[in-house]
Amino acid sequence: MEVRAKSIDLTKVQDAAEESYRKGFFCCEAVMETIIEQFELDVPYELIRMASGMAIGVGKSGCICGALNGGVLAIGMIFGRSEQKGPKDPNVVKCMNMTAELHDWFRENNTKKVACCRVLTKEFDMSQGQHKSQCIYYTGICAAKTAEILARELGIPTTGEIRVLTHDEYLKTRTTPLSAC
Repeated sequence: MEVRAKSIDLTKVQDAAEESYRKGFFCCEAVMETIIEQFELDVPYELIRMASGMAIGVGKSGCICGALNGGVLAIGMIFGRSEQKGPKDPNVVKCMNMTAELHDWFRENNTKKVACCRVLTKEFDMSQGQHKSQCIYYTGICAAKTAEILARELGIPTTGEIRVLTHDEYLKTRTTPLSAC
């Protein structure tokens, strides 16, 4: 796979992922689309399809956050393996280290300190779309952190920064106030 990007603007990645979600992709799909586009990958756009079932905590099960799933898929797409070489294969070890870094960063930097979709969205009526502003935000930060990790490992320079909000700052941006949920 060829990576054509010469630099990555992390702010632009965050904005693009958020916009992709707003336009109709789920969190996981939005992260994948953004990484494919921002890194100018020569992969079929149809790869985004593999992310469709990962949304809303894996098929609406509420398990791991779909945005985080998208980041894991994107890292695996670039650094994963396609040959059976056992658990000590340096490629899979490197890939797993990067995905663990993403997971730990996401838990530490989202407003609720967890990776579980069910916990992240528990105060929302999902059928009414009350979760969307939060999920858009999580999609953006997860895509940007994924891009930062990928760029670092690929030796691609980055500009911009990930806009991580404190819980109080985040609450001020929500389109549905917490008290209304």
